[in-house]
Amino acid sequence: MTKGKILSGRIFDSRVHSGNVTGKEKWLGYLLGPCGALLLNAVLATYLNVYYTDVLHLTTVWGGLFLVVFPLVSKVIDAVTNVVMGYIIDRTRTKQGKARPWLLLSAPLLFITGLLLFTVPDAGETVQVIWVMLSYNLFYSFAYTIFNMSHNLMVPLSTRNTMQRGGLSVFNQIATIMMSGILVALVFPMVIRPLMGVDQVNWIVVMGILSALALPLTLLEYYFTKERVTEEQSGGEERKIPFLTQLKIVLTDRYMIVMFVYFLIYTFASSLKNLGLVYYCDNVLGTYNDGITQTLVSVLGGIPMGIGIFAVWPLAKKLGKRNLTLLGFLLYAAGSGICWAAPENLVVVLIGQFIKNIGGLPCAYVFMALFADGLDHIEWKSGIRCDGTAMSVYNIIAVAIVGVATSVFNAMLSAGGYVAPEIVDGVTVAYEQSAAVKGLITFAFVGLETITGLILAGLLVFLSVEKTISRKHEVIRARQKAACEARGEEWVAPEVQAVRDEEMFLAESEEIFVRELKERCGKKGLDFEKELQQHRAEVTAKREKTLEKRRAAQEKQAEKQRACEEKAAARLAAMTEEQRAKKEARDKARAEREEAFWQKEKAAGEMYYRKIQAQLAQHAQEKSE
Repeated sequence: MTKGKILSGRIFDSRVHSGNVTGKEKWLGYLLGPCGALLLNAVLATYLNVYYTDVLHLTTVWGGLFLVVFPLVSKVIDAVTNVVMGYIIDRTRTKQGKARPWLLLSAPLLFITGLLLFTVPDAGETVQVIWVMLSYNLFYSFAYTIFNMSHNLMVPLSTRNTMQRGGLSVFNQIATIMMSGILVALVFPMVIRPLMGVDQVNWIVVMGILSALALPLTLLEYYFTKERVTEEQSGGEERKIPFLTQLKIVLTDRYMIVMFVYFLIYTFASSLKNLGLVYYCDNVLGTYNDGITQTLVSVLGGIPMGIGIFAVWPLAKKLGKRNLTLLGFLLYAAGSGICWAAPENLVVVLIGQFIKNIGGLPCAYVFMALFADGLDHIEWKSGIRCDGTAMSVYNIIAVAIVGVATSVFNAMLSAGGYVAPEIVDGVTVAYEQSAAVKGLITFAFVGLETITGLILAGLLVFLSVEKTISRKHEVIRARQKAACEARGEEWVAPEVQAVRDEEMFLAESEEIFVRELKERCGKKGLDFEKELQQHRAEVTAKREKTLEKRRAAQEKQAEKQRACEEKAAARLAAMTEEQRAKKEARDKARAEREEAFWQKEKAAGEMYYRKIQAQLAQHAQEKSE
């Protein structure tokens, strides 16, 4: 347990004092504050390997093995430190909370380690190798891990008010999109990178500025966030579940295994593609650092991601999440295949990238919903939630596979004989790469995803978790109700409780506002009753507007449902007796197959549930003795 007495001084206190989430908190703490670290990380993810190969010329070190081995080892260290940091944060107890103190520490660390990544001395090979390894791990395994773990906890710890928490999450997501989707994908390759060339001094200046920005902005996030949930000092105790039991449940579940394999393959291919993007645009599709090719590929390929969310969910409801994602990967493979067929034709590549990214929409927006279904399936099967354990495995795969992909990509460059550009008489000279190097870069950027798209589509055939998920929700609900009644408590359905919680949050927010308004009016000499009356009139108008929107949405949904039913009835009426009989036979056969599938899964699930519950009971008895 970490007790930070040094953080008790008023200088470390949050500048947010309200019990409610404030406008300043949203704009400064959750939108602007994280931008510095997120921008730095997004630029590094795309360009750090380019710096190592094209500016420092590390592709020949250790016969080409250095850039193959060191990313792999570093990401293993990174995966371990993520787990350790999570453990430390959970045991931190300070006046400023459990996560915010680590945000404060990460601010100077991000600046220092971000700068160290690029200030590699012009010395012997051994000195450069040691510097690169140390600076890389100081940034990723230490500084950014501290920031990322604490930053990701700020929304959950900010408030228990689900409405206010949802708003903060949106602001956080906007910050991420602004940094990676706009500045790094558009502005950086077109405006900034052409000015940098392969001159190390220019890289140090630019990356030094980005690293320096992370310092004040991360401090802004620290001072304009507040851990209201931590401050509650809740004393409730939950049932202790052995970590190894949870890990075993997760790693032996067939749906989770399919999803982890899916994520591993997808992350590897995506990481290789992201690494190959700059090299492909510089050496295959366009000319070195031309400032426009990469921007065109990013813009045309990324347009579907911006507008696709409006189309994906209606299709997912109609076809099913698994089926839509499967079809998407077939389109994904087709788009990549089009690019692979003519990798030096800009028009063909842009068309292929557009098609590929349309196919990737379900993966981007639907997969996590399938993952959530898998977590519910585990709860139905075992009786316990394993969200944290499953996400730990998920994150370890994410971190480790990026290292593997970096190692593989650099091995490909080394094996092909990649020739880095040089500065000759103050001018950057890029050499024509061999056909082998171009072929390997093209395979990394578009070829591999042609293959993995087909593999992932095939893998998804085995992911039928959503098929019976509604029945499993009913079982989970019944267990919750039985447990509640066994304790002698009133059972309240979750949807009813959600309405009660919303009303409670609104009442609490109003009470806090009135108290703070009274204090403010007293200080400024304002008429409290007049200000309160005006506020309540605004609240009433806003609430009526919200209710009207809700009623309109319900009416629209009901009308849509009626239209679907009428359409189905019209189709049925237009059928002949023979066609109607065949349809009824097909529907009956499908219902029987689904029922047989459910009964088989139910029998196995109930047996597993009893087994796990017996193990937990035995563990609890051993702990009490």
